[in-house]
Amino acid sequence: MIKDLTITPLKIIKTPNGDVLHGIKESDKGFSGFSEAYFSDVGFKLIKGWKRHKSMTLNLIVPTGMIKFVFYDDRETKDIFQEIVLSRSNYIRVTVPPMIWVAFQGLDKNNSTLMNLANQEHDPDEFDTLDLNKINYQWEN
Repeated sequence: MIKDLTITPLKIIKTPNGDVLHGIKESDKGFSGFSEAYFSDVGFKLIKGWKRHKSMTLNLIVPTGMIKFVFYDDRETKDIFQEIVLSRSNYIRVTVPPMIWVAFQGLDKNNSTLMNLANQEHDPDEFDTLDLNKINYQWEN
């Protein structure tokens, strides 16, 4: 397990006219302020990453589809990987502290949707990226 990576179970409230999917509230563990929310579509078997934010905290939720996230921590002397699959059947929020590498792959035959509730606005100087082959992780085809 990666230190400071927080997994929070979320509620799906069933209603006759459509479900309500909880995201985050100010009193939740992992809430560190709010500055930007965005959605990202992820196609089947497509991989996005590696990305590491220097100061931003991420709050990742998958309201539709299924996405496998791989987190890589190289902050200590020992490299640590952690995999988590997010979907409606595993409806959780993953809070990612700064300096953790993140990559993810769509697992649903339809597009999957990722929502990030971030504590900072996007800044191109605030993050680092690496090609997928630069971190030794074996992605499934």
